[in-house]
Amino acid sequence: MSADITAGAGAGSSPDYARKALIGSTLGFAMDGFDLLILGFMLPAIATDLGLSPVQSGALVTWTLIGAVLGGILFGVLSDYYGRVRVLAWTILLFAVFTGLCALAQGFWDLLAYRFVAGLGLGGEFGIGMALATEAWSAEKRARASSYVALGWQGGVLLAALVTPLLLPLIGWRGMFAVGIAPAVVAFIVRRTLGEPEIFVARAKGPRQPLPLGLLVKDWETTKTSFAMFVLCAVQNFGYYGIMIWLPNYLSQRFGYSLTKSSLWTAVTILGMAAGIWGFGQLADRIGRRPSLILYQIGAAVSLVVYSQLTDASALLIGGAVMGFFVNGMMGGYGALLSECYPTAARATAQNVLFNLGRGVGGFGPLVIGILASQYSFALTIALLSGIYVLDMVVTVFLVPERRGEALT
Repeated sequence: MSADITAGAGAGSSPDYARKALIGSTLGFAMDGFDLLILGFMLPAIATDLGLSPVQSGALVTWTLIGAVLGGILFGVLSDYYGRVRVLAWTILLFAVFTGLCALAQGFWDLLAYRFVAGLGLGGEFGIGMALATEAWSAEKRARASSYVALGWQGGVLLAALVTPLLLPLIGWRGMFAVGIAPAVVAFIVRRTLGEPEIFVARAKGPRQPLPLGLLVKDWETTKTSFAMFVLCAVQNFGYYGIMIWLPNYLSQRFGYSLTKSSLWTAVTILGMAAGIWGFGQLADRIGRRPSLILYQIGAAVSLVVYSQLTDASALLIGGAVMGFFVNGMMGGYGALLSECYPTAARATAQNVLFNLGRGVGGFGPLVIGILASQYSFALTIALLSGIYVLDMVVTVFLVPERRGEALT
């Protein structure tokens, strides 16, 4: 990876700038994964202290995600107007301040408000970070850059899984939220050490562009591309959230795994996802975005069906890693693909709007899987989940353009 960073600078960017842009973007997305996972860990303690009902506890997660969708749209547009670095710093700072305020919550409603506003900040980080990283890196290494940013989420999730069980008993849920103030330091460093990408500066010198949202549907070809990318992002999030929420339950109910054992098997699946993301970036820069997507989509569909038939503990461990590799590995290429499909005037908007709309649809994954599992079985439901990747393949073949190696416009 270090060699890639050294040689990865895009036109007008130094290797040092490319490296700093990548680090800042990756840290932003890591906070997204870290925050959502620690919230899940802390919900029982929060509910006990504040006397929350199960519905109220669930609402804290729901309104964080709603805030993320709205924040993605808002800050994506602002980033295309005012700059990647400036607005990325705003989103990190907003997230940090309101996460810290959660530590002072006295009841459901003020905590809900803090979570919603923190979600606004979280939602902006993915698309802005992806736009910043891909604009700073050269065309031949663009998919690798986006895969490294995507790995930030996995790093944040793994860090939360490791530190929350250790810190939560010591500092409580209020202390955990107080730790969330730390990203404000990241925002300060990003803002002080990074300038805007050269391609954005050059565009900013020209006449004011139309509303960025309008550029996502400016003509029939662009509209088809936007629809295709929305489907890909929706399937990505639907499969990810569906599997991650229900996998421990599946292992526990069908095979009687303890919480510790289920967590270990799930962690191996997460490591498989991280390997898949890294591999996708390497592959997409060598053979193209569309061939890589189709290969991973086939792998996802097949591995889900195979996994649903496994019963041996060792086979489940290996099968989970393989399934994770394909199901979430495609995340490594969306940043590059979206960057190449839209101009600089709408790049961050496209990243945030399409991904966060997909995340909104993907949020129904656990619900749909829960309903199907209650009617049939977890094994059959996991197998049926493979069908969404067949839809993915159809959309990729007929609607997704191939832009590997092309200069950004």
